[in-house]
Amino acid sequence: MSETGVDPSGLTDRFASRRYFRKFEAITGHLGRVAAVMEADDGLSREEVKILARYGTMLTFTFRALSMKYLLVGRDTGRFFGSLAIDRRESGFPMIAELLTMANDAQQARGHLDGMPTAEQLKDQMARVIISDQELPTKLQFALSQRFYYEELLRGELFWAQNHPVCQWQGNIDERRRRFLIHWAVYDSQVNLPVIYLMELEDTGKVALPKDERRWPEVNAHLMAQSLGGLKLVTIAQGFDEDFADLHPKRLRRFHLGPMYSSAFTDQSGPLRAVLDEARAPEGQDWALAWTAETLQSERVREERTGWFSNVEREVFLLDPFGGRGAETGATRTERAIILPQRPYQVLSETNPPGFADVRKFVVGAGGRVLRY
Repeated sequence: MSETGVDPSGLTDRFASRRYFRKFEAITGHLGRVAAVMEADDGLSREEVKILARYGTMLTFTFRALSMKYLLVGRDTGRFFGSLAIDRRESGFPMIAELLTMANDAQQARGHLDGMPTAEQLKDQMARVIISDQELPTKLQFALSQRFYYEELLRGELFWAQNHPVCQWQGNIDERRRRFLIHWAVYDSQVNLPVIYLMELEDTGKVALPKDERRWPEVNAHLMAQSLGGLKLVTIAQGFDEDFADLHPKRLRRFHLGPMYSSAFTDQSGPLRAVLDEARAPEGQDWALAWTAETLQSERVREERTGWFSNVEREVFLLDPFGGRGAETGATRTERAIILPQRPYQVLSETNPPGFADVRKFVVGAGGRVLRY
């Protein structure tokens, strides 16, 4: 057990490892469809759907790269190479160390590829070993898998431990007030989960935020430093509002993707574990992915004196008005959802465990079609 309370465990069996990667490639492929269904239900804007779909694609590419890296896990490759470390007890996702190592490998990928034979040369060598020596060319297969890994890293567009802010213009309110949407993402090291942030703000600075050589680097640094899952949205938004007098955050959203539950790969306890055990779904259908969306909305603006002759706008954020939960959650509202295949959903519907009445259910049916229940 690690100091953070997670249970890192390696996938040392190559068949289990490949099943794990196939499962996640399917799951990340569903995220865009889920976002599209939420748009149809007025839960997300068209722009937010595109952003979430983009991060889902980046996660797909990350898992694809890792699948190449660990393609021959469990085989004698002539060297100890380890295995994919996943958080079995909590998130079901890879450990943060995997992404940090991958980022370091990406910096050196070109050098590795320049020093390796081409894919065609490796395949020719493998054919000669099979025909002449009548042996499995395991070491050459390993070399080819590593070449594919580095090629994936060079293609880019992967989900890294830190994915820096991107600022998109949304229009002008008047000559001195512009609207922007900023999005960024991190891989939360405390819980080993991808987390996506979206902030809508109004800019009253003299220079548009993305073109401002002073403010934009400061905004980048500030947002990345505050992207911690343990911080409440209201803490992040108020800190931003106070640090940037001419930037006014109107809405902040945070999406937690996960945990992933699987009867084959995770050891979580609770109702979902029982549902998956009872469903006895076939390979590729024995999973569920949790999805939590937090939203903080500005309710009104107040004027605050900053000097003898100047005032500044400060946002007053609306906290959850029901049951006094606002101070606890630090958000205007928190919505929980779950994505799962049909068979586990049928068991979930029949057993109706406590705590799932307010959870939105997105069910993956035949052909990957996603329906909301």
